[in-house]
Amino acid sequence: MIDQLIHMLRYSFVQNALLAGLLVAIVAGLVSRFVVARNMSFAVHALAEVGFTGSTGFILIGLSPVLGLLTGSMLTAVFIGTLGLRVRERDAVVGVVMSFGLGLGVLFLTLYSRYATEAINLLFGAITSVTSGDVMLLTGMSVVTIGGLAVMYRPLTFATVDPIVAEARGVPVRLISVLFLLLLAAAVAEAVQVVGVLLILTLLITPGATAERLTAHPGLATVASIGVALLATMGGILLALVTTVPVSFYVTGIAFVCYMAARFGGRTLDRLRGIAADN
Repeated sequence: MIDQLIHMLRYSFVQNALLAGLLVAIVAGLVSRFVVARNMSFAVHALAEVGFTGSTGFILIGLSPVLGLLTGSMLTAVFIGTLGLRVRERDAVVGVVMSFGLGLGVLFLTLYSRYATEAINLLFGAITSVTSGDVMLLTGMSVVTIGGLAVMYRPLTFATVDPIVAEARGVPVRLISVLFLLLLAAAVAEAVQVVGVLLILTLLITPGATAERLTAHPGLATVASIGVALLATMGGILLALVTTVPVSFYVTGIAFVCYMAARFGGRTLDRLRGIAADN
């Protein structure tokens, strides 16, 4: 198996897949912690599904499905961020936008008379079909997303922990919400190429949820989230290269094992610490 893997690493499509996976994992790990802290799991689902609607629409008019995915996700982010600032409002807005987007997606697929291989790949993920051009695009998107998070890290953290106090202190909470959703849309467009629309929650929620179980320190939680995303993504790609099982299965499986280990392992450590403190 090792010899087979070493042999596979010589191919350019494998190298492109690993580079793309590395970029996606870093961005997803960074974003995931805030997704969990801000209770935006439902929003991630909406961004992915309406993004898929955008990709089918772009395929219909002969344009890039990845560009359509990014466009659909960005437009959805603006709607959700502008109309749904509070959690209760946001869930309602997400539901309305997502249902309308899915209706459009059905219409676009009905109008498209040919077999939409590109759209199917976006549904289930196709990391091994990533080209050098796709890697360059992912690199640009990653730089923009990471740079944006770096610039707004402190106000975003403040608005996440206590939005009411943050707004009272002059932090533009609504603007921060919209900007973060736009960065999240970019992250969705990247992650879809690894696990697909149907499994997008894996990379944008599980790493952050796992990190939350491991530590309450924001910096350490971010590092842990990136670590889980890297392990799941890179491990999934490498395992898929030497088996016939899809990448998405391995990515979701590894991420799930990490979460369960953090959840129950953390409880065990807490009990041991409590026993040690009593003694």
